[in-house]
Amino acid sequence: MPAGRPTKLTPEIIEAAKDYLDNYEAAGDAFPNVAGLSIAINITRTTVYDWAKEKDSEFSYIVADVMAKQEQVLWKNGMSGEFNASLTKLALTKHNYSDRQELTGNDGGPLEFVQSLMPTTGPPSER
Repeated sequence: MPAGRPTKLTPEIIEAAKDYLDNYEAAGDAFPNVAGLSIAINITRTTVYDWAKEKDSEFSYIVADVMAKQEQVLWKNGMSGEFNASLTKLALTKHNYSDRQELTGNDGGPLEFVQSLMPTTGPPSER
């Protein structure tokens, strides 16, 4: 935030943000999220992220709580099958979850690639 510019962050906005965290479902959200928070407090997402960068501010803790609760709700409802698995998996990538498979060679070492020439004539069964 530029120096000298007054902040719009008021005690009322802090209370509205806390209320969203506690009552995100009443706001129509299946899980808490920054977009829902920004709508609930009538502030742009960019401003929410800017305010969240202020270390040790009450607002930064609220945003951190929104993200922690989001992860917990996604995990719980994804595991129970209440949420769509593909969308849950996508949303959980924001929490450093991944669906990654790693290929390893013998005894967990690197893969060995062997290049060989294959005949290009004849039917596939003879190649």
